[in-house]
Amino acid sequence: MAALFEKMDLQTAAMCAASALFGAALSFILTSRSLSSHINTKVEKEKEKVCHSVDIEDLSGKTVYCRCWQSSKFPLCDGAHNKHNALTGDNIGPLIINKK
Repeated sequence: MAALFEKMDLQTAAMCAASALFGAALSFILTSRSLSSHINTKVEKEKEKVCHSVDIEDLSGKTVYCRCWQSSKFPLCDGAHNKHNALTGDNIGPLIINKK
């Protein structure tokens, strides 16, 4: 290995080192994203897709729906976004539907 580096000029060695570093960084980023990219961490995880349907006629006055996926009353909001926002610096809030 040392003999290989002796034959390389400084620019080529730097490019090899930079390429290896870039590959390692890219691998780290892709791995960490794939593990933490799930927004939904607890609601109906056994399902392929979580979907709720509500008839507008069934709504009364004001209905507040969760958008942070942390509510223990999902799909309704229980204010869990406040803790999420405090921990992450995010600004997510609920979807509020008023029936008039």
